[in-house]
Amino acid sequence: MAGLTGQTIAFLVAPKGAEQVELTSPWEAVEKAGGTPRLVSTKQGHVRAFHHLDPGDTFPVDAVVADVSADDYDGLVLPGGVANPDFLRMDPRAVEFVRGFFSRAKPVAVICHGPWTLVEADVVRGRTLTSWPSLRTDLSNAGAHWVDARVKVCTNGPNTLVSSRKPDDLEAFDEALVKEFAAMAART
Repeated sequence: MAGLTGQTIAFLVAPKGAEQVELTSPWEAVEKAGGTPRLVSTKQGHVRAFHHLDPGDTFPVDAVVADVSADDYDGLVLPGGVANPDFLRMDPRAVEFVRGFFSRAKPVAVICHGPWTLVEADVVRGRTLTSWPSLRTDLSNAGAHWVDARVKVCTNGPNTLVSSRKPDDLEAFDEALVKEFAAMAART
């Protein structure tokens, strides 16, 4: 994969609870495509990822959400994990950070339970996306059209929104996010 040279992509996660493979797989895809991934969280230090409910590895935080904005990045990736987006949607600075990518027409990729943060940011109305099946009602109630697909690319809005359901979809998710982020960069 190629096409993200010169692009800096934010990966927003809470201090704990992100599904590790949903962080590491897209991170590696961004690096392989020539981009620079940066880990953004709500607190300094390290984040603890999880393998479903079991603790995983720790990763160093590059920036705290209170100190950055969407202007500092070319795109955003929101990994899932059940606890991760629940913590993020309770932090007004994290929600505003996410909302900033939509208001600035920058691409966003989200997987699994990650769309909970999008619901809180009120950015899914009129958009078509997929997620872990249990979020279907939440997304529908927030005005989104939910589909059951490995990956869904929605361009019906101010930005491109790439979404996937679960870790088994990561190959398609990674490929789509690199392709769509590169395409948006080429248009700007």
